[in-house]
Amino acid sequence: MAEFLGLGLTHYPLLAGTDEHMAGLLRWTLQDPDIPEAEKDPASWPELMRREWADDQGVAAAAEHRRELRAGLARCRAALDAFQPDLLVVWGDDQYENFREEVIPPFCVLAYDDTKVHPFALMNERGSPNAWGRPDDMTFTLRSDAAAARALTDDLLQDGFDVAYSYRKRVGAHFPHAIVNTQLFLDYDHAGTEFPYRLLPITVNCYGQHAIARRGALARFAEIRDEQLDPVGPSPARCFDLGRAVARALSHGNKRIALVASSSWSHAFLTDASWHLRPDTAADLRLYEAFVRGDYATWTSVTGAQIVRAGQHEMLNWFCLAGAMDELGMPLSWSTFVVTDVFNSNKCFAIFEGEVGL
Repeated sequence: MAEFLGLGLTHYPLLAGTDEHMAGLLRWTLQDPDIPEAEKDPASWPELMRREWADDQGVAAAAEHRRELRAGLARCRAALDAFQPDLLVVWGDDQYENFREEVIPPFCVLAYDDTKVHPFALMNERGSPNAWGRPDDMTFTLRSDAAAARALTDDLLQDGFDVAYSYRKRVGAHFPHAIVNTQLFLDYDHAGTEFPYRLLPITVNCYGQHAIARRGALARFAEIRDEQLDPVGPSPARCFDLGRAVARALSHGNKRIALVASSSWSHAFLTDASWHLRPDTAADLRLYEAFVRGDYATWTSVTGAQIVRAGQHEMLNWFCLAGAMDELGMPLSWSTFVVTDVFNSNKCFAIFEGEVGL
């Protein structure tokens, strides 16, 4: 019977940059002329946000935020090395990268061969040097298992879960950074170049109504005022069901498999109600407290509209993980939640390990 480890972590792109650039999204947002000046005035901000911003626009606080994130990542990596997986199945969003106007699949198994990727592509576009001081054009290889990906897709389809699959990355596209940064950050000491494990990526259309409308990324309020929304993405409950189905399919084999959710939680640039200035921490903490309790009924009762309102789009990856852990009956052995106002998104780290309860 297969053995499992569950991991949850962040793929926060600005962690790959330097401390001077880590608050870059907030600096960019503050230049939006349609945000009321009173909202942009630090005097009106919550105490945490003022403290992080300080008098250096977040540079000093970035070092502490990096320390917290690295500690969470190191703990996840230690669990991974102790487990020695044959394969990492990673749920990550495609943020207008591999999938664009031609097709937006709700879920897609990437049945790719080993792929050379450029981990600093996003940093280069934002004019930020990478945190490792490596060449801007550095590459590393995402080691894959195309045969396992095909078999998983076949099992899911036969189980009645209609997933898409892809054999080849779109020409000229960035590989989804949710997947690339999973390897980059779990191998932080070596900038992703010495990661020994194979990845089986499953992309989730976390951006739904904003996948094309906002091109999966930042937008000024003037640009979104009359935006033509796309069809909704998969519901939180459906993502939970996908996690269950993946766990069922993989449990029949004999591999050691790490199931990984890759994303931060509420994102400031997606939270329209707070003028894109800070994440919806209250919404995040409600779900985190339920997560720690193993209260998945609270999770599956969340609607897609609630997810969008709170800027929690990318949390759909975590709904997949939660569904898998619930299906397997695996307990949460450790978790931590990193709260921030200035660095765009709250971050959660989690480890599930122990006997499978199937």
